[in-house]
Amino acid sequence: MSAFAFVLVLSAAVCHAAWNVVAHGVSRVGVPFLWWGALASTVIWAPVIPLTGGLGQNGPDLVAGFAIGAGVSGVLHVVYMLVLQQGYARGRLSTVYATARGTGPALSSFLAVVLLGEHVGLLAVLGIAVIVAGVVATGLIDRADPVPGIRRRLDPSIVFGVLTGAAIATYTIWDTHALRTWDLSPVAFMVGCTVVELFLYAPRVYRRRGEMLAVGRAHWPRILAFGVLSPLSYILVLTAVTMAPVALVAPLREVSVVLVSLFGVVVLREGSAVRRVAASVVVVGGVLLLAW
Repeated sequence: MSAFAFVLVLSAAVCHAAWNVVAHGVSRVGVPFLWWGALASTVIWAPVIPLTGGLGQNGPDLVAGFAIGAGVSGVLHVVYMLVLQQGYARGRLSTVYATARGTGPALSSFLAVVLLGEHVGLLAVLGIAVIVAGVVATGLIDRADPVPGIRRRLDPSIVFGVLTGAAIATYTIWDTHALRTWDLSPVAFMVGCTVVELFLYAPRVYRRRGEMLAVGRAHWPRILAFGVLSPLSYILVLTAVTMAPVALVAPLREVSVVLVSLFGVVVLREGSAVRRVAASVVVVGGVLLLAW
């Protein structure tokens, strides 16, 4: 992986951690917030499209490829967002986020090799394994010990974390395939996804139309932050996968887990600071292996 791609992915991780913190603060609002976020994302980033190559490289299948690529991706991103919001509403931020970001890159790397034909070296495989182990540990180390004689219920934080991870892997592989196949512009592709999201959220938003204005007024700073950071994070990732293997990009972006974990400890008082920092150090170790 080039130094430029490496910096792109690390920058994406910072943006991703920031918007997840923002989304967690209003997680119980659900779809109304997601719709406002998609609208803000579209309005903020659409004017940037002409400055970043339009739809992409001119070709006979450019428009059709853009429509198919962004259309499918929009559906996958809506599934991801809904599952993630359910996880945030029912579980702990650090556990949901860490579990999702652990399973997501593991599946993405595997599928990239199987479906996209990518090749990774042994050192990179070791780095991926170390990152995934550290990320999963971050989400699991503070779970309460089971009470003897009492059957423990399945932790919803883990369940929704794994489901979110599967959604992450699915849209990551599809989006990489779409950009590489049709030479699409990352910015235009991201905006196309948010437009699709607006329409997909619309039926559920209509059922809650009475609270839409109130949500917009109450949370507009978070909506604007989401509209900037969420697309920016993924635009950086999409740019990176056009110049580096997604099998490496997917796990590297999980540096965001370190930041979210520290936020969970310092601000939300979730779990042991020492153990979470230790797990975060493991993640950083895996990142260094990928950068070797």
